[in-house]
Amino acid sequence: MAQNPKPADAAAPRLGKQLKRSFFDRSVHEVAPDLIGATLLVDGVGGIIVEVEAYHHLDPAAHSFRGPTPRNRVMFGPPGFTYVYRSYGIHWCVNFVCEKEGSASAVLIRALQPSHGIAAMRRRRGQQDERALCSGPGKLCEALGITIKHNELPLDQPPIVLHARVGRLDVAAGVRIGITKAVNLPWRYGLKGSRFLSKPF
Repeated sequence: MAQNPKPADAAAPRLGKQLKRSFFDRSVHEVAPDLIGATLLVDGVGGIIVEVEAYHHLDPAAHSFRGPTPRNRVMFGPPGFTYVYRSYGIHWCVNFVCEKEGSASAVLIRALQPSHGIAAMRRRRGQQDERALCSGPGKLCEALGITIKHNELPLDQPPIVLHARVGRLDVAAGVRIGITKAVNLPWRYGLKGSRFLSKPF
């Protein structure tokens, strides 16, 4: 008699409570490190957030620094929504809008440790190495199927679900990557020692 197959991602870690939009209604510098260890799922595919960057509206590296545009308008709205943009005309990047309406601050999601839907990620990325599936903002968007259609979506309703981290962990901080302004600000946060980072601290 045939045995029932094991479910995909049988070793997926335990999920914490679902995060609500109110989680993002505070300083971007509080939200960013608190996202390390949280699990991001898009249509059930995703993983543990291991690296992020904070962008504040007074920060010259932030897209909102010079004011609202058709592209960045969601950053000026209420917290708890996605801001998706195209980087260098090639890759999609996903950000989570934080702080009160009008603040225009956000957290860029830079890297995930894959935990759910890994087979789907491998198909989308054409990549078998688990460490390379989500080790960068463009890579993780491709792996999770995030495109401009996910722009301005709430972070507490399908297709996007976020679960709080479970247990304590060590968060590293350092300078952000790939920017030319405000380069010395230590606003990049990551899971210390993770092999899934886009770049070591």
